[in-house]
This record gives sequence, C-alpha cells and structure tokens, in this order.
Amino acid sequence: MKKILIAALLAAAAGSFAQTPSVPGATEKARSLNDQAKAKIELAVCDACGTVQAVKQEKRKGKGGLLGVAGGAVVGGLLGNQVGGGTGKTIATVGGAVAGGVVGNEVQKRVTSKKVWVTSVKMKDGTVKSFEQDAQPVWVAGNVVKVHGGALVKQ
Repeated sequence: MKKILIAALLAAAAGSFAQTPSVPGATEKARSLNDQAKAKIELAVCDACGTVQAVKQEKRKGKGGLLGVAGGAVVGGLLGNQVGGGTGKTIATVGGAVAGGVVGNEVQKRVTSKKVWVTSVKMKDGTVKSFEQDAQPVWVAGNVVKVHGGALVKQ
C-alpha cells in the first residue's frame, strides 16, 4: 500500500513539473512526449494493439456479374450480326457475343468499383497487418490502435 501511495505522489509531482514549462513551445512538446509515452505503455499492456505505420486510399475493382455479361453479349452479338453473310455472319455473331460478354463484365467491374482506406499496423509481436474500411479513419501514422473483432479501434 505504501508503494502505491509513493508511486502516486511521484507521478503527481512529475506531472506538476511538466505543466510549468519555462521555454516557449515546451507545452506542446511535453504533451506530444506524454502522448507518446502513453502510447508505448498501452502498446506494452495490450496484446491486440499495434502502431499505425501508414494510412492510404486505394481503389478496388468491383464485382462483375450476369447483368454485365448478358448486356455485353447482346450488344456484341448485334454488332457481329452486321458483319459478313452466311456462315461468316454466324461466326461473327457468336464471336461478337462472346467478346461482348467479356467486355460487359469488365465494364460492370469498373462501374461498381469503390475506394477504400487501407491501414498498415505493426503489431506488438512485430508482424505488419493491413485493415480496410470504407470511411476515412480517424487515426494517422504513429497512433496506437487496437484490433477488436477484426476492425481497428483508436486507443
């Protein structure tokens, strides 16, 4: 009990010295150092915590589907049907439908693409993991975050 009381008094005394800077701009530096110290303590205590290495926005291709393939095949088939005559016309129609289906699928992927935010986090064990989310995150490089249910939470 005495050790806890002594530790609390020392912490309070250290805090009062840190709050009375005599150098201009020292308050911001002291806060920054205090935040960094807290982050290191939280990282040391929390097994599911890590330090943000980078946050960047990336574009992800959407998913193709039946609608894009079918639409493209119809348009490609109609265009292929305009070429040649006899068996050449049949081959052009089938080839146009196949090519149109492939192109239609790619068009659908681009139309349904989205932007995501990717956060790289260096975990306590030294591994680096990436996490994606749709909304811009509130953390920046250097912040300590916690992995909770597969998502990140700012500490």
